Amino acid sequence: MGESEATIKTIEKETFEISGKHEVDDDPKINYRGWKVMPYIIGNEIFEKLGAIGTLANLLVYLTTVFNLDNVTAANIINIFSGSTNFSTLLGAFFSDTFFGRYNTLAVCSVFCFLGLLGIEFTAVFKNLHPPPCEKESPTCKGPTTGQMFFLMSAFVLMIIGSAGVRPCSLAFGVDQFNPKTDAGKKGINSFFNWYFFTLTFAQMMSLTVIVYIQSNVSWVIGLGIPAALMFLACVVFFVGTKLYVRLKPNGSPIKSIIQVLVVAVKKRKLKLPSQNPMISLFDYVPPNSRNLRLGHTKQFRILDKAAMITPHDKINPDGSPADPWSLCSIQQVEELKCLVRVLPICFSGILFFLSISQQHTFLVFQALQSDRRVANSNFSIPGASYQVILMLSMTIWLAVYDRLVVPFLRRFTGKEAGITLLQRVGVGIFLSIIAMLVSAVVEIQRRRLALANPIGILPRKGAISSMLGYWLVPQLILAGVSEAFTAVGLTEFYYKQFPENMKTIAAAVFFCGMAGSSYLSAFIISVVHKTTSKAATGNWLSEDLNKGRLEYFYYLIAAIEAFNFGYFLICSKWFKYRETSSIIDSA
Repeated sequence: MGESEATIKTIEKETFEISGKHEVDDDPKINYRGWKVMPYIIGNEIFEKLGAIGTLANLLVYLTTVFNLDNVTAANIINIFSGSTNFSTLLGAFFSDTFFGRYNTLAVCSVFCFLGLLGIEFTAVFKNLHPPPCEKESPTCKGPTTGQMFFLMSAFVLMIIGSAGVRPCSLAFGVDQFNPKTDAGKKGINSFFNWYFFTLTFAQMMSLTVIVYIQSNVSWVIGLGIPAALMFLACVVFFVGTKLYVRLKPNGSPIKSIIQVLVVAVKKRKLKLPSQNPMISLFDYVPPNSRNLRLGHTKQFRILDKAAMITPHDKINPDGSPADPWSLCSIQQVEELKCLVRVLPICFSGILFFLSISQQHTFLVFQALQSDRRVANSNFSIPGASYQVILMLSMTIWLAVYDRLVVPFLRRFTGKEAGITLLQRVGVGIFLSIIAMLVSAVVEIQRRRLALANPIGILPRKGAISSMLGYWLVPQLILAGVSEAFTAVGLTEFYYKQFPENMKTIAAAVFFCGMAGSSYLSAFIISVVHKTTSKAATGNWLSEDLNKGRLEYFYYLIAAIEAFNFGYFLICSKWFKYRETSSIIDSA
């Protein structure tokens, strides 16, 4: 799996809690059924998450054991797949908000998810869709054919299309079923959040333990068939409740306004801005139905102000709106775009941060496979992918501890409601990511030393299994989970508070695109390191047999990147100016 699903759902929750608003249709004929439709929505969520997470959690092992791919290739495929699923949410949210609505988007994309999982299941069921099994004594294995990889990649593409719609719309669609204007509806929304995240935690625990165990120790056919069957049930449950759902109409996307400002600014790039009293020549108009806070004029990125400069060719409608919004934009639109531009340097820091988290979902699994994973010297071994549950639990537990204990303690000293500022919170997480990677490197040195000095077995085509207990991998996972709790959630809240009210979807998309960028960057760095160190005197850092490689050097490299990122983030934090608002524009 790429990044933690817990992070993703925390982000979705922040979308509604931080913005404090929810766009609704004012049609009085809407019949909000609330909890009457929750069995269908929550049931769909349980089966969908069990299906998706149950497949993705152990996909890295599947690629290396069934498709006989080498570690680097498998890790890169996972990174690219994870990046694409995150990036696709931007398109999914846009088409949902602009054209199709949440119900239609969820309906179609749920089917795509099922087809994708079914395709992966077929690669395990049918022998001609995967390479022949490796012989135990053979040092090499026959890799997949072009046709086999094409079929597998096609299944991945179907899942990417499905995730594009399911990920940004699932929580929002559940909230749509409650009337936010009534006390009962508000209480229902809060209670729905609790049930929603309970189902997520349940699905993660089941997927990372029971389903992963079946896949690794019983049968890939059964282990991948269960998620596909659960996804089919998710679709059935979702469609059963069709006649009862509240299906709000799409209300448009603010991306159009952003594009308009950029286009008009380019058209008017030759105009000169007045040196004094710039607001005199700038078009100051706000639609009467806008729910955004009025943004004050800022001097940063003044070149964009040209989009709001009024020329003799610009015409104004009787109601004060521009006759051609592709020739004249309001200063409010310009300032909304500036909010987005200002956070981009911080977003780049987020991309670098998630490099450290990516390694805990890829190379840590390989470390676990070449470690002693037995429980209390029994014959039961913890599946390599199941160790990721530690990261999820540490993040979840720390969020509760931070909210209930740490914030009140810090509040006494700083006087700030949140204890520390959002950017300080993000910075703490980045600093902890450095420590997490250094600990990962130290643990790998110990793992390899014991593998060479006191092995307990041989992993076919990989090398000796270290006598180091798998429990030694827990500290780096805890540090990674806590750092993610600081930075990921901090970035989420930062984006939502810095973006205008109508750009909350874009705020989520910026976060997801940051995670996507991190996955792509991780794949690039892995490829470069693997290629450049293949002829090094110290050996390939990312060797197929970790005992012959220098994985700790790679971890040191990521730690160095995070150290650079920490310094870069401090500079960006000092430069950043929080948005200023002057008044609330009432939609009445």
